[in-house]
Amino acid sequence: MNNANSALAAATLLTLISAPAGAQWLSYPTAGVPRNADGSPNLSAPAPRTSSGLPDFSGIWEPEKNRPCPPEGCDDIQVPQEFVNIGWSLKGGLPFQPWAAELRKTRTANLRRDDPTAHCLPIGLVGMQTAPFLKKVIQTPGLLVIINERDVMYRQIFTDGRPLPLDPNPSWNGYSTGRWVGDTLVVQSNGFRDDGWLDRGGSPLTAAAKITERFRRVNFGRMEIEVTVDDPKAYTAPWTVKLTQVIALNTDLLDYVCLENEKDLAHVPAK
Repeated sequence: MNNANSALAAATLLTLISAPAGAQWLSYPTAGVPRNADGSPNLSAPAPRTSSGLPDFSGIWEPEKNRPCPPEGCDDIQVPQEFVNIGWSLKGGLPFQPWAAELRKTRTANLRRDDPTAHCLPIGLVGMQTAPFLKKVIQTPGLLVIINERDVMYRQIFTDGRPLPLDPNPSWNGYSTGRWVGDTLVVQSNGFRDDGWLDRGGSPLTAAAKITERFRRVNFGRMEIEVTVDDPKAYTAPWTVKLTQVIALNTDLLDYVCLENEKDLAHVPAK
């Protein structure tokens, strides 16, 4: 692993080494899984639907592993490309404002010492979707809740018709409302803090941002989330990336509190 990757691992994944490889009730079978003729899960089967006919996003999900480990193996947990660089798939990269591009360089040069992930702080709406931890989606009429294994974080997406708050108290995950457009759940969010990190490279998110997500459950085993970030303070134009989540079967969430038994932060180089 080169020096940049080593620094990334040290500064941002330092708390992951104590994370369990699995979770509790590992052998307890997930109910309602469609099966192939040989008994294996049919992940390509049609997505389940609620009693009202809407796609049902309920289940336990994790990011698609689209970033291969180096030949010598991953130092720790295998993370997706978007965890490291949210704009990796965009031609030309993210359209940074000059100050935002400079801030990203500074954060990298400082070995990402101020990365919320490295300090066991909340990782934000986008980070919750790209971090290599399990997420449980609970879908009810009027509300979709996402529970994240890391630091027992949660997110609420209200689908009861309420508007976004006009003057929200800034928060790590913002405030989210959703509406159905056919089989797509379109979610809009605002109310973010002014010092956000979208990835471990330090791509910023500011309080001026609005994020639109389009959730689609493609089939039983796959969910796609199209994320559009409109943050005129940090970027010259809105930009869109697509994140993929895959179903995790026969498992459940396990408490993972980043600060519990944490022994690595002391080894991060001081400023």
